[in-house]
Amino acid sequence: MSYLIEARNLKKYFALRGKKTLKAVDNVDIAIAPGETVGLVGESGCGKSTVGRTLVGLYKQTAGEIFFKDENILQFDKKKQRDFTRKTQIIFQDPYASINPYMTVGDIIAEGIDNFKLFTGKDRQERIYELLELVGLNKDHITRYPHEFSGGQRQRIGIARSLAVEPDLIICDEPISALDVSIQAQIVNLLSGLQKKLNLTYLFISHDLSMVQYISDRVAVMYLGKIVETADCNALYSNPSHPYTKGLLASIPVADPEVEFSRSAEIMTGEIASPLDPPPGCAFSTRCTFKKAICEQQAPPNVSIAKNHSVACHLFS
Repeated sequence: MSYLIEARNLKKYFALRGKKTLKAVDNVDIAIAPGETVGLVGESGCGKSTVGRTLVGLYKQTAGEIFFKDENILQFDKKKQRDFTRKTQIIFQDPYASINPYMTVGDIIAEGIDNFKLFTGKDRQERIYELLELVGLNKDHITRYPHEFSGGQRQRIGIARSLAVEPDLIICDEPISALDVSIQAQIVNLLSGLQKKLNLTYLFISHDLSMVQYISDRVAVMYLGKIVETADCNALYSNPSHPYTKGLLASIPVADPEVEFSRSAEIMTGEIASPLDPPPGCAFSTRCTFKKAICEQQAPPNVSIAKNHSVACHLFS
């Protein structure tokens, strides 16, 4: 299969004071096909956002390779690097912190248009109007400022800005977590509709497992800098294999109190290992109720257990 973007053995380390190293992303393999949505899930601090930001070049990888349309991004010349920047965009978690409060909506959306010299004059104005309507805003919003909008509307502005340069890939970095629950579904439906209309490719980063299930084709589960399970969406939710994945899915609340009380949940116990001093074996061994002796000594290999379904766990090795 030909992928739009693919990372192999991706690492992103941060040097901290006291000669300590934070291994935010450690030997991650992830690939996204054109037109596909891959969900990336895990608890806060596991490295999800760092993966997304490293893929689009906001962070430079410590090691590993990133391929965009089968070409290594580290070998890009200036022109190809500029094209890559245009074709890979990101929607940030906080719609207010990620846009300039002193710029009008029109100028915010037009930043990329002006930078890449895509439209000028009347065509530029018409393109901004088109983008506003595309994300569900009005033409008269073009002269207003971010503080005049709600959180959901500001996120629509951020989406319009990312679409302005006609990207192929958009990293959706927890785009709904800062929004009211009543607005979250609207934004996810908007993203889903835009994907079909514009043939977009998404990496959808979130800790909201229900929303990830709704929008994703495949899902990768991340724990302390590593991918522990990857599968087609339906397969992962119907047949989770890694104990951590089972624990995550068991944490999703059920609306029926009787069902919620009676269902057998996989309970995660113990403490999360420190990312500055992870255990020598499986990072999840400090919380796993199924751990064996080898789990505390040796990191598990990533093995295929079914078609398009892989898991890093000694229970399957």
